[in-house]
Amino acid sequence: MLVLDRVGKVYPNGVHALSGVSAEVALGEIVAVIGGSGCGKSTLLRAVAGLDPASEGAVLLDGERISAPHEKIGIIFQEPRLLPWLKVADNVGFGLHDRPKDERAQRVAAALKRVGLADKAQVWPRELSGGQAQRASIARALVPRPEVLLLDEPFSALDAFTRGDLQDHLLDLWADAKPTLIVVTHDVEEAIVLADRVMVMRPRPGHIFEEIGVDLPRPRDRQSAAFDFVKRRLLSALDRSLNRAGAEPGEEQKAAAGAALWW
Repeated sequence: MLVLDRVGKVYPNGVHALSGVSAEVALGEIVAVIGGSGCGKSTLLRAVAGLDPASEGAVLLDGERISAPHEKIGIIFQEPRLLPWLKVADNVGFGLHDRPKDERAQRVAAALKRVGLADKAQVWPRELSGGQAQRASIARALVPRPEVLLLDEPFSALDAFTRGDLQDHLLDLWADAKPTLIVVTHDVEEAIVLADRVMVMRPRPGHIFEEIGVDLPRPRDRQSAAFDFVKRRLLSALDRSLNRAGAEPGEEQKAAAGAALWW
């Protein structure tokens, strides 16, 4: 269980990036985090990763406080960040250095096959397309079987077709061990395709404005009425979260409770 207990972040320059972020994320759950620029999405992800620890509250994984990078937590960035001096297979197996050679080779081969890169195992990262490089990055992050995997806008630099393809590959790999996934994205449809629950954040300082469940069977049909209903709820919540006049705290709760009546 991943627990965010009143997480806040104040930077040395006085910027109050996060305030009072509390949530519980179950093992195997996929949570998407969306919100306008400057609402603290990436700051929250870095706090969970232990890369930039919270200055208020705590991040707990299975009861252990996270204040530095942890072996049970993996992260995927917007850029693939493959090591250019290692071939693709060695990049994917980089986190398995402590495993026996045969096991490492087997797990790497299986991961590359799942992401459609079995024929690219012995090529250099520079020989991959952008989509292929990000597929290798996803395989590398999941091969060590982390308990929690964090994704910070992992597909935002790619075209729409490649994005959809990688979303499918991510879910395919996730299905093997079902780690907890937390995905930061600006793409509402991506959030609905991937997540069991979407947290909409509001800025100044960043906090959770509303949570919306996505109770749709996988694979999810983007053209269905149910998908469109969730999309309109999320767009409504985003619109209200960016209202510069701002709702009073009590009004936020009313908005969440009445969201089903919005349409």
